[in-house]
Amino acid sequence: MPTIDRNDDAREQSTAQLSKPTVSEGERPIRFAGSELGAKRHICGFFNSADEEYRLLLPFIKEGIERGEKAFHVVNPNIRDEHLRRLKSFGIDVAGSEKSNQFELCDWDEVYLQDGRFDQDRMLARWQSVLEGSVQQGFPRTRLVAHMEWALEDREGVSDLLEYEARFNLFHQSDRDPVICAYDIAKFRGDIIVDIIRTHPMIIIGGFLQENPFFVPPAEFVRELRERDARQAAHN
Repeated sequence: MPTIDRNDDAREQSTAQLSKPTVSEGERPIRFAGSELGAKRHICGFFNSADEEYRLLLPFIKEGIERGEKAFHVVNPNIRDEHLRRLKSFGIDVAGSEKSNQFELCDWDEVYLQDGRFDQDRMLARWQSVLEGSVQQGFPRTRLVAHMEWALEDREGVSDLLEYEARFNLFHQSDRDPVICAYDIAKFRGDIIVDIIRTHPMIIIGGFLQENPFFVPPAEFVRELRERDARQAAHN
C-alpha cells in the first residue's frame, strides 16, 4: 500500500499529470440528491436536520446494498441505534448485510478519535486501507458515509479538520467510491463552513447535489491554511 505523507505539493503535481478520471463505461448511473454522480466523488453534505439527511441518504444507501456494493458508515455513538433503526425502516437488511461484511457501522471514537485524539495521517491511511480492502473482499464499490461532528469535540488534533479534508482529495482520485462527509450545518461556525466547502469538489446544499465552483486544489488550500495559521500565531 502506498504511504501518505505531507509532501502534498509533489503528490498533487504528479496526479495532475494523469488523465482526468471519468465514470467507467458501462457503469450503471448513481442517482443522488437530485443529480447523477460523475467522476468527482468526495462530497460534502450540509444538512439542516436528521430528517433531511436521511431523506437523501437512505435511497442512496439502499441502492448500493442492492447492487452488491459495500456500505461503510461512521456515526456519533450516541445515535448508533437510531441510525440502524432508520436503515431498517427503509427496508435495508441490516443484519444480513452485516453478516456478509457488506455493511460496516463504526462509532467515530473507533475511527476518527482512536486513542482519544485525531491524527490526520493515520486517518488518511485508514481510509485508503478501507477502500482498497473492500475491493480485495470482492465488492465493486464502497459507498462511504461519515458524520463529521466529532471535529467539535474537545480532543487533540481536531483543529486539523480542514487540512485533513483537503488532503483527502490527494489520494481519492478514483471515480469508483462515493464518499459523503455529512455535516450538521447548525453546529459549525460560518467561517469553518466556508472552508469546508472549499475542500470538497461536490456539495449538497438545500437538498441538491452540485459541482462546487469554490473548490480549491488541495495543495493550494493547505499552503493558504498554513500561511493563515502562521499569521495568526505571529499576532498572538
